[in-house]
Amino acid sequence: MKDTQFITGRLWIRKICKQNAEFIIELLNSPGWLQYIGDRGVKNNEQAVAYILNGPIKSYTEHGYGLYLVEEKESGLPIGLCGLLKRDTLDYPDLGFAFLPEYMGKGYAYEAALSTLEFAKTNLGISILQALVLPENTPSISLLKKLGFLYLRPFRFPEGEELSLYQLNLA
Repeated sequence: MKDTQFITGRLWIRKICKQNAEFIIELLNSPGWLQYIGDRGVKNNEQAVAYILNGPIKSYTEHGYGLYLVEEKESGLPIGLCGLLKRDTLDYPDLGFAFLPEYMGKGYAYEAALSTLEFAKTNLGISILQALVLPENTPSISLLKKLGFLYLRPFRFPEGEELSLYQLNLA
């Protein structure tokens, strides 16, 4: 039995584990991740396991949420990540998502994000979510708008480029 967080019509969305390292290497080195999120230096199994342990798994323990593995129910294959991030620089949890290129444009991200919003509201009692996106990342901006997020303002990490900050009131 899978350690499932939630199930949608086409997807299993569950906690990621060390055994998903190979998928993490593939996703974090995909063109979309590198272009819109950035190189995380995850090139081998050891680095992928460290990313999983110090990122999503640590977040589950510290915050009760994190990025979740998105699997296609029909094939059982991992196709992306979707979930919530706690950033010290934001007032509210940040919705994050990324999918392998061959699964983009098929509604999977919308399906996973919608389920994540419901989980945040119903199970975690979160009333406001935020999202950070590069201004040129039009596919992600379109998805955020479809989910009901509204543009709030420009945002910049101390060491980074300018991003756009979006927000959604779940109440």
